[in-house]
Amino acid sequence: MRNVYVVTHPEATHHVDGLVGGWFDSDLTDSGLAQAAKIAEALVGRLPVDAPVEMFSSDLMRTRRTADIIAKRLCIDVVLDNDLREKSYGEAGGRPQAWLDERFIPPPAGGERMRHDEGVSGAETKWQQAVRAYAALDRILRSRIENQIVVTHGGTATFLIAAWIGMPVHAAGFVSFRVSSGSITSLREDDFFHNREVVHLNDTAHLT
Repeated sequence: MRNVYVVTHPEATHHVDGLVGGWFDSDLTDSGLAQAAKIAEALVGRLPVDAPVEMFSSDLMRTRRTADIIAKRLCIDVVLDNDLREKSYGEAGGRPQAWLDERFIPPPAGGERMRHDEGVSGAETKWQQAVRAYAALDRILRSRIENQIVVTHGGTATFLIAAWIGMPVHAAGFVSFRVSSGSITSLREDDFFHNREVVHLNDTAHLT
């Protein structure tokens, strides 16, 4: 039985400052640090006792700090993978959210949505973000360790879940799994039928 726990980083400075995140390397707030400790305790309660666990994380500071807190609690190492980063917003990264909102071109209702140009110089397309997220999950699932933690960002979590359920990457332009900061999404694959489940989506009960 494989269990994958997709963790989204908790509150970061760009959230409270009203700035665009993406590859802008914001840190966790004091509240975010406390939430990360709660995430770690929640994972302790879900993981099988004494079972091997491995963890993968985006290399951005807010996810890396989250992963480090979890790793210390579980006494495990962290593998950093920049393919687990949030979508790059190019020149909008670190600017006020209003700056991006004024320039953002939303995708069309139909047709080509994955390679749509959102009107911001240097920004990734959804296609570019999805391709690297799919590749990251593929590498993670090559491991024989049955319990895995993946620390990532809200936008990237959608594509990790889409990859988990076998959605073709070219079909992921319409999908959105809404997840909150500091959430845990539990994925499971049985070792007989090899069916894959989304057991819990966007669980935030541990934060209250």
